[in-house]
Amino acid sequence: MTTSLAEGTELAGQLAQFLVKHDEELIEFRRDLHAHPETAFNEHRTTEAIAQRLKEGGLNPRPLARGTGLWADIGRGDGPLIALRADIDALPMEDEKDVPYRSVFPHACHACGHDAHTAIVLGAGLFLQTQAEAGLLPGRVRLIFQPAEEIAGGALEVVKEGGLSGVDRIFAVHCDPRIEVGKVGLRTGAITGSCDNLQIKVSGPGGHTARPHLTVDLVYALSKIVTELPAVLSRRVDPRSSLSVVWGQISAGSAFNTIPDIGYAQGSVRSLDEDTWHTAPELIKSLVDQVAAPYGVDVELDYRRGTPATVNEAKSIQMFNDAVSKFIGESAAVPTPQSLGGEDFSWYIESVPGALARLGVRPPGATAVTDIHHPAFDIDERAIGIGVKVMASTALAAM
Repeated sequence: MTTSLAEGTELAGQLAQFLVKHDEELIEFRRDLHAHPETAFNEHRTTEAIAQRLKEGGLNPRPLARGTGLWADIGRGDGPLIALRADIDALPMEDEKDVPYRSVFPHACHACGHDAHTAIVLGAGLFLQTQAEAGLLPGRVRLIFQPAEEIAGGALEVVKEGGLSGVDRIFAVHCDPRIEVGKVGLRTGAITGSCDNLQIKVSGPGGHTARPHLTVDLVYALSKIVTELPAVLSRRVDPRSSLSVVWGQISAGSAFNTIPDIGYAQGSVRSLDEDTWHTAPELIKSLVDQVAAPYGVDVELDYRRGTPATVNEAKSIQMFNDAVSKFIGESAAVPTPQSLGGEDFSWYIESVPGALARLGVRPPGATAVTDIHHPAFDIDERAIGIGVKVMASTALAAM
C-alpha cells in the first residue's frame, strides 16, 4: 500500500468512525434483503433498495437494461477507476433458519451470502463517497451490483452494457463459512474452478417392461450414461485437472411396468484446469455417444458454458493482503485453497486485472459448519463491517 503510516492510521480512524455510525444500518439492510430474497433476474425490489440508498448518499445509480442490477460511479477526474462488485441474487430454495429475518418468500433464500456481499459493497461505496466529497479520493470507484450470479449470467450482462468500460482493476469478496470471522482468505492464481451445465435427453419408442428386447430399454441406457460418463472421464483426462461430472437431476417414466420413451439427466461439469475446460465439451459429447451407442437410444446433448476458473492476479492479491494486514490485523490474511465452485466474477477478470477474496463468516469457536447453498446457512454479521474495511481500503490501495 502506498499510503504512509500516518495516512493509514488516519484512514483507519475514519473507517472506524463510519462504521460506528453505519454498522447497524448495514446489518439491517442485509437482514431486509435476506428476508426478501429474489432469484436470478428477478431482483427488482433488491435493485430498488440499493438504488434508493445510493441516491440518499449522493450517488447516481445506473440500472441495467433488464431492470435488475445497477452500477454507480464515485469521484471524478482522470485517476484510476477501481470497481467493487457485489452479486445480489438469491437461490431457488427454502430458508430453514429460525431467525427474525427468515425469508418471507417461498422457494427463495440467500443461502450463499449475496445479501452480505451487497451490504458490504454498499457500505464501502458510501464511505468512499464521503472521501470523494472531502477531496480525499485519489481516483474513481465503480460500484457494481450485478444480478444472476447463481446462473452465471449477470456478469456477462454487466460487461455487455459497458460496466467494465474504463475500469483498471476489480475486486470482490465472497462469504466463506470455513473461515472464522475476522480472517480473509487470499490466493494468487486460480481460486475457483470452471463450472458448466450439462443436459442430456434420451429417447426411444417406449414399450412394456416384459419385452425390453422388442423396444429400447431407455431407463437402463440412461442409467449407464449417468454412471459410465464420470467413470470414463477419470480414465481419459489428467486427474490433476479434476474434471468431473456430478448429476443433480435425473427423470424418466411414470409407471413401474412401462418403459418410457423419453428421459433426462442434468448436472454440472467442473474443472480446476483452464485447458481442460476448453476441451471438455467435445470430449464429453464423444463419450456420451460411445456409451449410449450399444443401447439404441437417440441422444441429444445440450452443453452450456457457465464460467471459467477465477484466476486472481498477483498484484491485486497483494493489494488485498496489504489492506487486510493494515486495517484488519497482521494475521488476518490467511491462505485459502482452490475450490471447484463456479463464480462468474471470472468473466470480469478475463478482461481486467482483479481478485476475489474469501471473507470469513464463521463465528469464533463454532465447530459445526453450515456450508453455502444449505437452507440453514447464515453468517456472523460482524463480517459485514470487516468486509467494508477490506473493500474500501483495497480500493484506495489500488488507486
